[in-house]
Amino acid sequence: MDAVVFDLDGVLVDSERAWDEVRRAVVAEYGGAWTDEATRAMQGMSTPEWARYLVDELGAALTPDEVAKAVVDEMARRYADAPPVIDGAVDAVRAVAARGPVGIASSSPPVLIASFLSFAGLTDLVPVAVSSEEVAAGKPAPDVYLEAARRLGVDPRRAAAVEDSTNGLRSAHAAGMTVVAVPNPHFPPDPAVVAATATTVLDDITALPAALRNL
Repeated sequence: MDAVVFDLDGVLVDSERAWDEVRRAVVAEYGGAWTDEATRAMQGMSTPEWARYLVDELGAALTPDEVAKAVVDEMARRYADAPPVIDGAVDAVRAVAARGPVGIASSSPPVLIASFLSFAGLTDLVPVAVSSEEVAAGKPAPDVYLEAARRLGVDPRRAAAVEDSTNGLRSAHAAGMTVVAVPNPHFPPDPAVVAATATTVLDDITALPAALRNL
C-alpha cells in the first residue's frame, strides 16, 4: 500500500455514542421524533446531509444550518477537554505513519478533526485530513476517500482505508481502496457489507500495523 487513510469516528475516536446523544437531544428539544433507523442512517453523512435529515426526516423545528450549529457546538464543547480517543489508536497511527503517508477521511466537521489531531499530537504526522463537508457527497459515496487519495498524491487502488461503519465501508470500497474493517462494537456494521467490502477484519485498532504488512 502506498498510503493508509483512516476514518475518524469509531476508528480513532470513540465518538459515535456522543454524536448519537447530542443529535437525539437536539431533535427532542426542538419537537422532533427519533426513529429506530436514524442512528445508522446518518453514519457517514456529511454535516449538511445529516442536518437536513434531522429536519426533514425527524422533524426538528429548526433550519438545517441551525441544527448543524447546535450539534457541532455541543460536540466541540465535549472535545474541548479531551476527545474520547480509542485506546491504542494514536500509537497505531504513529506506527503506520512511520512506514508511509497517512490521512484522514471523515464525516466530522474540520473543527473536530483538527481538535483530535492537536490533542493526539498527530498534526504533523497526518498531512491530509478531509471532511465530507469539503466534497460533493458524504459516505457511502466515495468522494471523501477519493479526495484524500488525491491530496496524498496516490492512486486510491494503491491505498488502504480503515473503517468501522456500514456506510464508511461502502464508501472506501467504492473508491477502489483496500478496505480494513474494525467494526464498531456499539453500532456494528452490516455483516453482509463487511463480507462484501473488507479484505481484512480486525477486532482492535492495535492490530492494524501488523495486518498492513500482509496487504
